Amino acid sequence: MKVFRNDALIQRNKQISKYASLVGFVVLVGGLILGFVDPQRYLLVQVVALPIGWLLSQVGLYMAHRYLRSPRPDEAIDEALGKVARGGRMYHYLLPVPHVLLMPTGPVVFLAKFQGGDISVEDDKWKQRGVGLMRKMFSQESLGNPTKEAENSVAALASFINKHAPSVEEVPIGAIIVFTSKNSGELDLDGSSIPAMHYTKLRGYFKQNAPRERLPAADYEALRQAFDAEAGETVQVVVEGQGSS
Repeated sequence: MKVFRNDALIQRNKQISKYASLVGFVVLVGGLILGFVDPQRYLLVQVVALPIGWLLSQVGLYMAHRYLRSPRPDEAIDEALGKVARGGRMYHYLLPVPHVLLMPTGPVVFLAKFQGGDISVEDDKWKQRGVGLMRKMFSQESLGNPTKEAENSVAALASFINKHAPSVEEVPIGAIIVFTSKNSGELDLDGSSIPAMHYTKLRGYFKQNAPRERLPAADYEALRQAFDAEAGETVQVVVEGQGSS
């Protein structure tokens, strides 16, 4: 499997995460201290500082979960698929969707979710339990609706293909929701219409359920050229011990 990764974007967002978190923390603490020193005199400063500090901390948190956590979403997906996605081309942070695998059978988008706690879904309605209010506010984003997010990702990739590979009239686009946290709670995901699983189960699922029917050679080549053109001069990494194309 060949991996194409936007390392420049990853490094840039790592720095944004660190600085946003640090500045946000300083602004929050500074605003609180001023409130104790002279609440009346510094009331306006406090009113401005506290929301700005919280917003910056949330930006840092958003970036940290995607670019600082270990394993990062791209690392977890690569680890899971390295032995089964032979002949595949994985694109991380290069296309309209963060994680796309191009196989001879067609593209697959991966929606990576890092949220912990006990997560369940029934009829595409998602619930998250076991996460306190303070943790939700200061250390974790809302789970949202991964099913809808995955559907939007498929639509975004389809739009990209229509624009950049117009010769491909119709191509099946698969989607998988992947939870990448190592400390996740109980996952009850059978109620999702889109396959959803912890990344440690991705290898087995992919091995058993990957499509077998190949795309027409011309369609695959058009997709490969379009994806590679978008990746530009990105350095490619061949996952050790695996095949490439």
